[in-house]
Amino acid sequence: MRRTERLFQIIQILRTNRSAVTGRSLADELEISIRTLYRDMAELMAQRVPVTGEAGTGYVLDDGYDMPPLMLTADELEAAALGAEWVASQSDPSLASAARDLVSKLSEAVPQELRPVILDASSRSIPTEPSNHEQFDGAVLRRAIRDRSKLQLTYKDQSSGLTDRVIWPLLIAYLNSVRYIVAWCETRQDYRHFRTDRVQTLDVLGERYTERRAVLIKGWETATAKRRQS
Repeated sequence: MRRTERLFQIIQILRTNRSAVTGRSLADELEISIRTLYRDMAELMAQRVPVTGEAGTGYVLDDGYDMPPLMLTADELEAAALGAEWVASQSDPSLASAARDLVSKLSEAVPQELRPVILDASSRSIPTEPSNHEQFDGAVLRRAIRDRSKLQLTYKDQSSGLTDRVIWPLLIAYLNSVRYIVAWCETRQDYRHFRTDRVQTLDVLGERYTERRAVLIKGWETATAKRRQS
């Protein structure tokens, strides 16, 4: 995540919390070091973002703070609308609904002269196959990924055999019309990919894995690259 994106995310986190948020909580959510977090907070204050607080006590964003107006070029706006349209056609119902809401909000947020870029776009996503369907709420999975919560799955393999797995969900990967949960599997002690349409049950366990997602994802990328080379 680039620093500008991270600074924006810090503001968003503070805006959604009425009480003070500790530096450690912010650093954990952003998956950065506490030293980096302190530098980011100093940068926000230098840019006159009304953040109060300090290390050790927590941070609060003053009420009434408004982000700068949304400024996008026509190409940037069309890219966002095209991506949202693809998500709406390929994702689970809750994320698809969020994608459609995003397009609606973009239409309201941009200047009048740019609205035709969304309403009459020159690019369009056309799905060639129906999306697969899950037996669980996709929002629950995405929340578990963000919270680093362990999951227990009942999974049907290619031969229709059922296995129970405890996994650390890292991300959702899209391959054509198929979605996969990329995870560290405690049961197999290795990285595994689980087709979401083969997940029979998905339960969030009351336990978080302590390893940083960024580190685990880097490990998955390295392991995947080695498999391709072998």
